[in-house]
Amino acid sequence: MAKKASRQISSPASKAAQPITIEQVAKVAKLASIPVAQSQLESLKDAFVETLGVVTNLQQVDVSAVEPTHQVTGLENVWREDVVRPELSFTQSQAVANAKRQHEGYFVVPQIIDQGD
Repeated sequence: MAKKASRQISSPASKAAQPITIEQVAKVAKLASIPVAQSQLESLKDAFVETLGVVTNLQQVDVSAVEPTHQVTGLENVWREDVVRPELSFTQSQAVANAKRQHEGYFVVPQIIDQGD
């Protein structure tokens, strides 16, 4: 059995590796398409700093004696035959029947990748 590493996490906000700016917070919000009011940017900045502080603390924990864990439940994959059951599947025309926009049998969705910046 692997020996557990001891953890001691101090105040994460005081150990952030790099300062976070309001401009960076606004850019992250824009990239994530999350509307953020100007009045919320400062508190989000503080939350980012705190989160990065926790990550910095975690990076300092010695885990060299800890065995890697990929899952902890003990459950294993349950495999089944990959069988197509047409009675449970939509036809292409049924699948797009209620689509807001479609073109030649395919869904049309708005572009979400920002080309700017």
